[in-house]
Amino acid sequence: MQRQTSERAVVLLVAMVQFINILDFMMVMPMGPDFAAALGIPLSHLGLIGGSYTLSAMLSGLVGSLFLDRVGRRNALLVAMLGLVTATALGGFARGFSTLLIARVLAGAFGGPATAVSMSIIADTVPAERRGKAMGVVMGAFSLASVFGVPLGLELARRGGWRLPFFAVAALGLVALAVGAALLPPLRGHLEKRRPAEPEGLDGSYRDAPGGVTATPAPPTTLDLLRRPTVLLAYAMSATAMLGGFVLIPNISPYLLHNLGYPRDRLGLLYLCGGLCSFVGLQFAGRLVDRFGGMRVAAPATVIIVAVVVEGFGRAQPWLPVLVVFVLWMTSMSFRNVAMQTVTSRVPSPAERARFMSLQSAVQHGSSAAGAMLSTALLSEGADHRMVGMPRVVAVTATLFAAMPFLLAAVERRLRR
Repeated sequence: MQRQTSERAVVLLVAMVQFINILDFMMVMPMGPDFAAALGIPLSHLGLIGGSYTLSAMLSGLVGSLFLDRVGRRNALLVAMLGLVTATALGGFARGFSTLLIARVLAGAFGGPATAVSMSIIADTVPAERRGKAMGVVMGAFSLASVFGVPLGLELARRGGWRLPFFAVAALGLVALAVGAALLPPLRGHLEKRRPAEPEGLDGSYRDAPGGVTATPAPPTTLDLLRRPTVLLAYAMSATAMLGGFVLIPNISPYLLHNLGYPRDRLGLLYLCGGLCSFVGLQFAGRLVDRFGGMRVAAPATVIIVAVVVEGFGRAQPWLPVLVVFVLWMTSMSFRNVAMQTVTSRVPSPAERARFMSLQSAVQHGSSAAGAMLSTALLSEGADHRMVGMPRVVAVTATLFAAMPFLLAAVERRLRR
């Protein structure tokens, strides 16, 4: 009973860390017009503020892969959270474009490793048979940030100025930091030295050493990881999912408003409903993945996603109401993402988990940035602010999404060897 209680507490703490991390990223762009007016920043420069975080997180993921598996998970997470809290608070003290840009670069530099270490902690502490459920709880932080965090941040900005949300998130981060320092054990099991063994499988597994002692090799280098077909397939799966998603995601709101004529005052309700359904779906998705496996959950979810993308964004007037399209989009995405994350958590061994997750974070951030840039090449804005070229975006997104389950199936086959 004590072990289960401790496991649950760690999962909830990691979910809190992820909520703060995601909220720190998500709240900035909606507040763009507020701090742009206050700091004299051209609206055309707002994309640099958001992009600086993503690029910094990608680079820090690459750097983190070189050393994160050489330190205890607890210390790595606390340092990453302290850096994120400090950078977020510095954003609230910004006096112009350059100082805000520096603050967001620092936030990305610590936010990327915080995600990698958080996912490593879940994989270290939760057995594989319950990991899908745990991933569902942790990934529910995204839905909670969408449903409650972003609207609350906007309301704080309206009532107390654009700086207040930065300070509020930093204060919440300090709470998580204190709870983590008090609650988390050292989490240094991946550093234990044991006798070397001969490699057995292509997935990096190892035979038991003589005498019945489980053998764990020395932590591999980054190049060692990147030479494994299973690792490359997992990264290709993540890249495909993020690239396909971010070709479309940045353009959803303007498409709904300007192409479909969706009322601006109901946009918040749309995200509220979608976020709530996504949050509930994540909890069911985790249990289904634990019971049936990732592929059996991801495949039907992907069919729904592709159908929703084509119906909701590929037609001049969808047959389904916008609310139904959006709820189906967010819910099916949550099912697919839990399946994908649960399967990829099984790829690395404990001694290389943070390195693997850090590289995966870099792949995801780089792919999302590439998808956003690709969308600008595929789209143009009409005289009436309508998005021109959405059929091209839909075709790219649907094709990439359709490929993802085949990559996931390939990863699962290699893991079963």
